[in-house]
Amino acid sequence: MHRYRIQGIPESIATAARATMRSPQYGHPAHVEVATGYGLCRLCLQTFTMGTDERLLFTYQPFTDSDALPAPGPVFIHRELCGRHDAAVLPDALRPLPLVVEGYGAGGALLVQRRVGNASFEPVLDEVLGRPATHYVHLRNAEAGCFIARIDRDRPSD
Repeated sequence: MHRYRIQGIPESIATAARATMRSPQYGHPAHVEVATGYGLCRLCLQTFTMGTDERLLFTYQPFTDSDALPAPGPVFIHRELCGRHDAAVLPDALRPLPLVVEGYGAGGALLVQRRVGNASFEPVLDEVLGRPATHYVHLRNAEAGCFIARIDRDRPSD
């Protein structure tokens, strides 16, 4: 079993998108709407309350490695402030969703892609992180293909 951190998008990205109503990475206009689907906030990793929560839609690029092939796509965050998820556990709100675990290596190369399906999330993640060449993982929605969260190995403290 591996120790890891499941992280929502950086707070700086969410803060900039809320303040400017534009994608911080691309400058595309952002869009606000009342939640109409089961989607989730990419910052706090909690689902929206349909018909109540306002969500902000903007373009996000999840890769930080300059050699990685860009993969921008739409993400939602709460319009109002919420806290970034950064913990060693998968939020319960994500468990019923159709999930894909993608392992990336040097230069952002996709090494492995596993659908969670009816399996338990943790063994699938352990398998992907168990590959020595895996540097980090992206969690995606298996239906829409959209980015959900980044997962890094937890570094022991000195």
